[in-house]
Amino acid sequence: MSFLTTDLYDAHEGRVAVLEPMLKSYGGKPRFSGQIVTLKLYEDNTLVREMLAEPGAGKVLVVDGGGSKRCALLGDQIAELAVKNQWEGVVIYGCIRDSVAIGALPLGVRALDTNPKKSVKRNEGTRGLVLNFAGVDFTPGHWLYADEDGVLLSPVALL
Repeated sequence: MSFLTTDLYDAHEGRVAVLEPMLKSYGGKPRFSGQIVTLKLYEDNTLVREMLAEPGAGKVLVVDGGGSKRCALLGDQIAELAVKNQWEGVVIYGCIRDSVAIGALPLGVRALDTNPKKSVKRNEGTRGLVLNFAGVDFTPGHWLYADEDGVLLSPVALL
């Protein structure tokens, strides 16, 4: 990826939203972008696995996990599935686990923190909602750009 969020912000100021700096970078791909696909759930990663098992070329999965730090919503096996299905990245308002293994994968990953505890499996959650965390709205079909300086959102493709 050859973009910088600072340059995108400067070129599109007033037309892009910037996430509050609360998410840490864990994936082996610190710079990624794509169209937003959303999930809202709480301490249950069943839908995360289902979604990342689908083709994801050019897409970023955004998961509103309610900010829970009590368990992880993404581990190395699901992250490997995302790579296999060509997802650009995963942004989680919650935790991940297996951070060393995820750091070796060609996948962008942002999350609040790590936790070794796995999630429950109740098959609960909702796809395709507008999500709100980190001071911004994540709208399905809009675009997300992430790099070493942060994450910004746009209703249209900037590249």
